Amino acid sequence: MQAFFSRAGVALLCLLLAGLLVAALFWALSIGTVDLPPDVIAAAILDQLTGNTPIETAGKGPVHDIVWLLRLPRLLLAAIIGAGLATCGVIMQAIVKNPLADPYILGISAGASLGATSAVLLGIGAALGENAVGIAAFLGAFAVSVGVLFIANLGGRANAMKLLLGGMALSAVCSAFSSFIVYFANDKEGIQTITYWMMGSLAGARWDHMALIGGIVALAVLFFWTQSRILNLMLLGDESAITLGTDLHPYRQAYLIVSALVVGFAVFAAGMIGFVGLVVPHVVRMLVGTDHKRLIPVTALVGAIFLVVADGLCRVLIPHTELPIGILISLVGAPAFIYLMVKRTYGFGGQ
Repeated sequence: MQAFFSRAGVALLCLLLAGLLVAALFWALSIGTVDLPPDVIAAAILDQLTGNTPIETAGKGPVHDIVWLLRLPRLLLAAIIGAGLATCGVIMQAIVKNPLADPYILGISAGASLGATSAVLLGIGAALGENAVGIAAFLGAFAVSVGVLFIANLGGRANAMKLLLGGMALSAVCSAFSSFIVYFANDKEGIQTITYWMMGSLAGARWDHMALIGGIVALAVLFFWTQSRILNLMLLGDESAITLGTDLHPYRQAYLIVSALVVGFAVFAAGMIGFVGLVVPHVVRMLVGTDHKRLIPVTALVGAIFLVVADGLCRVLIPHTELPIGILISLVGAPAFIYLMVKRTYGFGGQ
């Protein structure tokens, strides 16, 4: 299987996956409390695209509202976040040279959790309005990433091991502060809000956030794709890279900052969604190999498809109830990852 996809042109494979993504979007648009046939969905989309009225214009009918105000924004956000998290998983695994790494491994999740907990239970950032929790989570995630870089550079140059240890240390500190705040908080509703946020949800998707988040993810994926040669060298290790005339130290720090930015915006928009950046890169490596020139674009598309399908399932598995997407992905991702780990048929970093 891997040899077949390795020989296939990456452009052709990406075109096929793009078609699957469109099909997944139409499928997810058609299911829910109210099922919609594909021709009705297509008519609603064309009507809005060919018209000159804002999406939020009232009086366009229930089909328009279901497609454009309820389902399509969350599905596009799912595709964007799925692509971003899956790509960042590939990058983190290369940075720390560890196939078990994911976008949250350097303490980003703990920093985001502390930011969200502080916003909900302490009222920090209340002036930011309805986006306070997401913005606080973004700032927490990004601050931890910068902190990890600072710690890893103390006493010498940062390397994969120092990044991991720094991430573990800051993660423990952030988790302790989050637990301290929750323990002394006398706010059951706030604690429920934090718990639900940590399960992940795309229900809060908004059109006015889509261009910013989508643009950042697209630029990050394109940037990492142009860095394929350096990422391939990272799998060989610092000594081999220096022998080949490349110092990986500045690249590793730049990649970490860009990844933290993408993960921070994902957390801002949808809360904590795990396993996407861990499982998807493993699946794609089994198909196309470890060359990042092929791996990055294919991983981004597979991650988008994965999260779109997962969001569709979350809305129909339990009638009249939306299952938090983080729960479903964990239930599916954990056993799938164990299977892939046992059956792994590709190399990683010379292993």
